[in-house]
Amino acid sequence: MASNSNYDLAERLLRETKARRYTIATAESCTGGLIAATLAAVPGASASLERGFVTYSNEAKTELLSVSTALLGAYGAVSREVALAMVEGALMHSPADIVVAVTGIAGPDGGSSEKPVGLVHIAAARRDGPIMHEEKRFGAIGRHEIQEATVAAALELMERVLPVVPSSQQV
Repeated sequence: MASNSNYDLAERLLRETKARRYTIATAESCTGGLIAATLAAVPGASASLERGFVTYSNEAKTELLSVSTALLGAYGAVSREVALAMVEGALMHSPADIVVAVTGIAGPDGGSSEKPVGLVHIAAARRDGPIMHEEKRFGAIGRHEIQEATVAAALELMERVLPVVPSSQQV
């Protein structure tokens, strides 16, 4: 179940995307579909939530999002480069207007000194707009806590890629 604050973020994002008639797609690795589930928990989400890609494995990233195996080999799944490629793939493989991608290490295992538990790369974009990226280092705060923090950061980044609408044109 999504935390109340994440539900509130999702509700606000969906209200904004619905007002603009935008659709959303998610491309998720370390959250395993939790961003899409948080959005889907909001009544009326179907007006904006178009699809979610759960691409936990490298093979899924390649098959569903066209992330190149060379890119995965050169940078690893948990990298800025792969997060950006996941966003591009979600835009290519969906009609969505707004997309977000997350890849990271939720733990408790799997980290290294270079890529510790709690490292997450988040990318978001609006179709025909720039891609925004954030690197988060949540620390080893617990698997569930890392996933929830990632959902919050992803929802906030999606909100930031929405175009600014002059107050005279807001619905």
